[in-house]
Amino acid sequence: MKKNKKLNQWLWKWHFIAGLISLPFIIVLSITGGIYLFKADYEASKQKHIKEVVVQGAPISLQEQWEIANKNVIKKPNTMVLTSTANQATEFISGRFGGKSSVYVNPYSGDISGEIITRDTDMFKIRKLHGELLMGTFGTKIVELIASWMVVLILTGLYVWWPERGRKIKGVFIPRTNQGKRTFYRDIHAITGFWVSGLLLLILAGGFPWTDVFGDNFKQLQKITNTGYPATWKGHQLQSNDKGDALTLDQMAAKAEALDLPGTVLVHFPKGPKSIFSVSNLNPSDLNTQKKIHFDQYSGRQILSNNWDDVGILMRGRMWVMAFHQGEFGAWSWWLMLLTAIALTIMSISALISYIMRKRKGDWGVPKVPVTFKIGYGVIVLIGILAIVFPLFGISLILIIGTEYLTKKIKKS
Repeated sequence: MKKNKKLNQWLWKWHFIAGLISLPFIIVLSITGGIYLFKADYEASKQKHIKEVVVQGAPISLQEQWEIANKNVIKKPNTMVLTSTANQATEFISGRFGGKSSVYVNPYSGDISGEIITRDTDMFKIRKLHGELLMGTFGTKIVELIASWMVVLILTGLYVWWPERGRKIKGVFIPRTNQGKRTFYRDIHAITGFWVSGLLLLILAGGFPWTDVFGDNFKQLQKITNTGYPATWKGHQLQSNDKGDALTLDQMAAKAEALDLPGTVLVHFPKGPKSIFSVSNLNPSDLNTQKKIHFDQYSGRQILSNNWDDVGILMRGRMWVMAFHQGEFGAWSWWLMLLTAIALTIMSISALISYIMRKRKGDWGVPKVPVTFKIGYGVIVLIGILAIVFPLFGISLILIIGTEYLTKKIKKS
């Protein structure tokens, strides 16, 4: 393929600027993302004394355990996790996301085996560093900005890397080892970037739903197009017929077990005398099996069942890329995410080494672009689309171009 040399220089310039600004953050994101993949293994050993108990005779009823949990927490639990083995403590959950806390009841002795407050865990801190650089909503926007520029880095990097006719395999698909250290590190960066570019775009897609600006816009799009969760998923509008005594938690748990749902099964408690019991399952390795089923809290009658097919296409796509982002599709996806995180770290560090070797004293080393170069309409349209999809990228681009324009004006005057 014959490339436009002036366009190549212009894209190389923007790839360079974006990389220079983003590089320290990308290294932090890749390392923390790789560490977070070990969350399940790390917490399994650290929390084993809370989650596992010694089997001692017959367990007390779930209803009694629920009452014990209510007496030992400030905020009453709204959910219980069905146990799958006899040596598991029963988990009662309060709150969601960062505000989630779980109290564990020993089903044999009735003692509280422990409490896990999500925001106090080590992995939650790693996640906060990964998602917001420990700087709250301001940090979230920085991460979103860096992620937006990473899309630009990948697209511009692919064009700059794309080989012209006559190039050999070395330097295009495998690093050159006989042309000096700077060329070697440059090749490590460029070639690694090529091999993982598609994966990185997919991983970034899985991270954007957690962001503030893009994430909120995406939620609004789901709402407008009615492609999110169905209105009946949470069951807020559903009611129980207030007749007689409510089901015990043991009776409701028996109904939940009879559904034979895969993954982690949750029983959601009624919020009042007119409210309902709900049963759901978390199974990110096979999202199609996830369901949300609502029951009358008095008769136990099934009122409504929602399958994954009832969920809108944008929400299903969003949950798929988010699960992929976290390596939740099984061992193959976990290893794929870990290797990608390692590759991203290597290509970032190699880019930094190559830059340090190339840089001259007193000069940032920004690539020069011929003054005669004019941006084509196709490139302008692509930039416009990226600026609309990623608003923080658009704002930052205007600031960079404005600063560059003012700097030139000042130099001329």
